[in-house]
Amino acid sequence: MAETKAYHIDKQDKFVRLEIIEEKFTAKVSPELKAELVLLASQGVKNIIIDLEKANYCDSSGLSVILVANRICKENHGCLVICNLQPAVLKLIEISQLSNVLNITPSLNEAIDFLFMDELEKGLGDLDENLN
Repeated sequence: MAETKAYHIDKQDKFVRLEIIEEKFTAKVSPELKAELVLLASQGVKNIIIDLEKANYCDSSGLSVILVANRICKENHGCLVICNLQPAVLKLIEISQLSNVLNITPSLNEAIDFLFMDELEKGLGDLDENLN
């Protein structure tokens, strides 16, 4: 389990929870986080939850980390969910028009539920293909 002052990574059975611990999600954190995401992708991680409860500020480098995570999840046929957004961070995501692209939930529990529903739907899609 990786641990720094800026973020915490919690590997679960079906997903990885990436919790930003810093109040500011900026270039101070992002290069290290991007490297961590690439490492997780190489380990076959496909579902990621980014928990931004403690981050009340995010800049373009923070958004860049979110987009890298989103790309990794898509490439691995998984899902990215971001949760617990503070109002200023949510506003930045909406201004950047990423709210249409990203999966956003109000809480961690809803993010986990979203991932499990996504997995179920993908599994049912496989069943449909087998029936045809």
